[in-house]
Amino acid sequence: MMRAFIPFALLMATALGACSLQPKYVRPAAPVPPSWPKGAAYVEPGDAAALPSVDYRDIFRDPKLQAVIGQALANNRDLRIAAANVAAARGQYRVQRAERLPRIVAGADASVARTSGNGGGANGTSGAARTSDRYSVDLGMAAFEIDLFGRVRSLTDAALNDYFATEAVARTARLALVAETASAWLTLAADRSLLAIAEATEANAVRSVRLTRARLTGGIGTRIDLRQAETILATARADVASFTTQVAQDRNALELLVGAPVAEELLPLSIEAVDGGLAELPVGLDSRILLRRPDVAEAEFTLKAANARIGAARAAFFPSISLTAVAGFASGALDALFKEGAFNWSVAPSATLPIFDGGANRGNLATARAGRDRALAAYELTIQTAFREVADALARRSTIGREFAARSDLLAAASDNYRLSDARYRSGLDSFLASLDAQRTLYGAQQSVVAARLIRADNLVTLYRVLGGDARVEEGAFGPAGR
Repeated sequence: MMRAFIPFALLMATALGACSLQPKYVRPAAPVPPSWPKGAAYVEPGDAAALPSVDYRDIFRDPKLQAVIGQALANNRDLRIAAANVAAARGQYRVQRAERLPRIVAGADASVARTSGNGGGANGTSGAARTSDRYSVDLGMAAFEIDLFGRVRSLTDAALNDYFATEAVARTARLALVAETASAWLTLAADRSLLAIAEATEANAVRSVRLTRARLTGGIGTRIDLRQAETILATARADVASFTTQVAQDRNALELLVGAPVAEELLPLSIEAVDGGLAELPVGLDSRILLRRPDVAEAEFTLKAANARIGAARAAFFPSISLTAVAGFASGALDALFKEGAFNWSVAPSATLPIFDGGANRGNLATARAGRDRALAAYELTIQTAFREVADALARRSTIGREFAARSDLLAAASDNYRLSDARYRSGLDSFLASLDAQRTLYGAQQSVVAARLIRADNLVTLYRVLGGDARVEEGAFGPAGR
């Protein structure tokens, strides 16, 4: 009978816990257009297609950048916190899931009691002391709730979706870390280019100051030419100091993301050296691709959890039935514990029906419904925000090529203009002011091309992040194992 006790309890749990008061979940329609915006700011899309599964190495092809991202994924502390949160959510789900099954515990007890005589002898002497023994072994199930109306099941579903939502948060953190690391690496590359331009401009300005000072000493130059040359020199020196600081801070920011020092050989030399190190993403994408983003998945799991809690709140209006059962052996002698006649069992069902609770159940149900409405609004807002982010990235992508080409043309013209103006000044055919203006224009054009290169590269990083199509993110970096 003891062997039949556990299967009996499990059968009771599964057979009686068959009803659920959860509202049927239907995925809400995405509150965004089915396709991306069109117009002068956007490239002409091709046929709508699903974003192929990619790995960050497919997008960020530079070996140095890949190595830095790999270090970040291994060492970043925020990612470790996210992984710990996933483990905690998984454990909480397991705790809640266990409530759907009876807890079977085994126990053994032995007691020896001695009572002294009470003076009841015939001749006035005390009675003999007595010793009593009791031994028991039992298997029991304490206050197991028979889930007739699905309260425990609803809470379990809510815990499962909370776990999935936490896992999606971790995937969001991983995706963001890869993008932020790539962006920080590219920013360092751009600032190193700007520092190199400032240093070259400073060196050129030093030569101009020497020339104008020599011309002033020789009587063929003016003091104003010298002061104008000194202004561009002072500006360049200030920029060198500023960009030197910025490069150091960029490296600090990158190492914070990586969670460890980054070797010099893994750092970019310049933004120009990065060209060709990033790949393009497909253009013709249906807006339903947003449903793959981990933050959208998180919002939907949160909505599902809120929906499940309504079922638990509804079940609280109905009777709650619990079952306590014990089966085992008891005997006053240890050697007779497992003999015939020592077996005993007891079953104690109990039921409670809420009659008056001061409106607590209705309040809990209203709270659960409000939580679902809040989660629904958050889900829709997440999709709308994601749509806006992708649309902005696509708008920037289609125009940055034209902007970069125009700025490159400006740089070429400014370089030639400065060369001609400087030659005319050295030949005495023109004032230093024309050469100075040409040098300033060239300096600004060089900086604008660096900025355009950074925008073009960073736009691909942004598209990678906002489309959320990393294969490893889809697989789950922290995995659903152990559900």
